[in-house]
Amino acid sequence: MKFVHIADVHLGAAPDVGYPWNETRQQEIWDSFRRVIDGIKEEGADLLLISGDLFHGQPLVRELKEVAYLFEGIPGTTVVLIAGNHDYLKADSHYRTFAWPENVICLWEDHCVSRYIPHIYTYVYGMSYVNREILEPVYNQTYDDGATLLESEHADACHILVAHGGDEKHIPINMRKLADVGFDYIALGHIHKPQILQENAIAYAGVLEPLDKNDIGKHGYIKGVFENGKISAHFVEAACRSYCHEEIQIDTATTQLSLADRIRERMQACGADNIYKLTLTGYRDADVTFALPQLKTLGNIVEIVDETQPDYDFDRLSEQYEGTLIGKFIDSFPKEGRTRVESKALYYGLQAMLEAKE
Repeated sequence: MKFVHIADVHLGAAPDVGYPWNETRQQEIWDSFRRVIDGIKEEGADLLLISGDLFHGQPLVRELKEVAYLFEGIPGTTVVLIAGNHDYLKADSHYRTFAWPENVICLWEDHCVSRYIPHIYTYVYGMSYVNREILEPVYNQTYDDGATLLESEHADACHILVAHGGDEKHIPINMRKLADVGFDYIALGHIHKPQILQENAIAYAGVLEPLDKNDIGKHGYIKGVFENGKISAHFVEAACRSYCHEEIQIDTATTQLSLADRIRERMQACGADNIYKLTLTGYRDADVTFALPQLKTLGNIVEIVDETQPDYDFDRLSEQYEGTLIGKFIDSFPKEGRTRVESKALYYGLQAMLEAKE
């Protein structure tokens, strides 16, 4: 039995609102989802597990129709779907009344249930959110210490839990206890970074496409095979582009133009299509101030943080402002062997005093 595990697709999300690439990113989320379906068409899969937050919010009927069309294109694949905290089952959710294709199993219950899929000899277990938050450790309550045993009618069947959560406000999970229940595979959603918590057994698929500047690293989905009573699973990178955090080292020779050239070169080397958060560090010429808004026009830059400090000549400034408040402030710090905290206090304090003087 072959399966694909995705989570947190967030169809309808609008990453980086206000930036030129926002609309492109909205479409890329749909494109990546469709590529997963196309991959299943080409390579085959018996099971598609969607571990919550297929949509970024309450799905529109037209959006559900688009997804249903894609699912109809893989009739040989059973799709298992749960609602997460973003697309939770509101009382008037279109999820509740939508007519899905025959190959789709929706686990809309607010408690863990099981469904048996006979042609692939597999039990799937799961539940859906009916509120944005669930504070109780529902999965551990349901399966704590074997209080609710796995289904046993069909011996040697594969047992898969499709779950969404893992933090204090979204179903806290004791992974050790859950691992002891005996599921062959636990397909997790909610955490955006892909993580293999137990090899071939417990995994967060992560977001299919990164949604904001903090979703760094690789993103995609998980493919697995259940054969001879064992699961073999691996991560597949699939995102159209990545968010990258890059540090740009500055020195006293750096100017606005030379910094712009350095940023262009770094983005070209790391991938011009990627989206960047840049952090400027080091000591700049005391007479130089970088125009960050101009630098943000160089490419897909969502944020620039300037952590540089002016390279002050403290001896010259101490002599220049001898007897004044500025001179006394500089002299209150040791000339050598300053701690990191003392250095920061000296730089920031002096900068504020000089700016106030201007």
